[in-house]
Amino acid sequence: MERTSRWETGEYRMNFKFPQQWIPLLKLAVPILLALWLLSGIYIVRPGEQGVVRRFGKVVRTTEPGPHYRLPSPIEKVDKPKIQQVRRIEIGVETVSPGPPAMYRFHPEESMMLTGDEQIIDAQIIVQYKIKDPADYLFNVRNLEGQQGTIKDAAEVALRQVVGKRPIDDVLISEKLQVEIDIRTLLQEIVDGYESGIRIIEVKLQTVQPPKEVAASFSDVVSAKEDKDKLIQEAEGYKEDIIPKARGHSPGGRGLQGGEDKAGTGRCGEKIDAAIVDNKLLIFATRKSLKKFKGEFLPLYLAHLDISSVAHLYNLDACAHKNESKESS
Repeated sequence: MERTSRWETGEYRMNFKFPQQWIPLLKLAVPILLALWLLSGIYIVRPGEQGVVRRFGKVVRTTEPGPHYRLPSPIEKVDKPKIQQVRRIEIGVETVSPGPPAMYRFHPEESMMLTGDEQIIDAQIIVQYKIKDPADYLFNVRNLEGQQGTIKDAAEVALRQVVGKRPIDDVLISEKLQVEIDIRTLLQEIVDGYESGIRIIEVKLQTVQPPKEVAASFSDVVSAKEDKDKLIQEAEGYKEDIIPKARGHSPGGRGLQGGEDKAGTGRCGEKIDAAIVDNKLLIFATRKSLKKFKGEFLPLYLAHLDISSVAHLYNLDACAHKNESKESS
């Protein structure tokens, strides 16, 4: 006996009819929904932002601040990065709380490095940058920012490369500004090579110091160098005071030409000539300044002295005082 399905006999057949009363509502709702969908494409770019419009994921245009229109989602989408915002990253230090009081977390694995003369130094920097090309910034480099981002890695590379080419004294004392400029220049070259769309504004060295274990010794060395420079400058001032006096007290104003007078002071002019001819006079202390060197500073300074030039200075000083005493008598 042949069996037939209940679907074939129409027992379970569904006879659905669209309610006629809904048709007017649909005729009204569909245009409204379509209008709302089209109006959703209106967007506003605020001051300090720039719009980047993507059509099915591909960048098609950028827009300036103000009202604009794009095709509604999912056809087109817009990103609005803040191109005027100054962003920053920190190497060797992390700001936990801006305070007050400010709280920081230090990362010595980022800041400890070797200088060009193979000394260990702890150098921390802050890098400030802006977006110069929003499309490149958004889509060219993955994981550009953040603690493990490309910018931070590039900044650490630039820091280590610049510091590794300079002696420790340049980084600690004399060339800090030039070190900052070199780091900024190198970092800009690196991020431009990635086409990351950012512009480095400033690189600022923060704490630059030797390791804690030897910090006290380095501080003593720096203080000794500063004291040496100060005393040399004082000696220079004393020298500038002595030479005009010697010139003025030479007979007939001809002391520098070795002029003679009846009192026999012409030899002073010859001694003045001998002292001035020596180019090293510019960095040598006079008798008055040498008296200020005591203890450990004296050997440090004497290492830079030429004995014959010091003798000339002694003679020059003696001549000036001799002439002053004769004039007063």
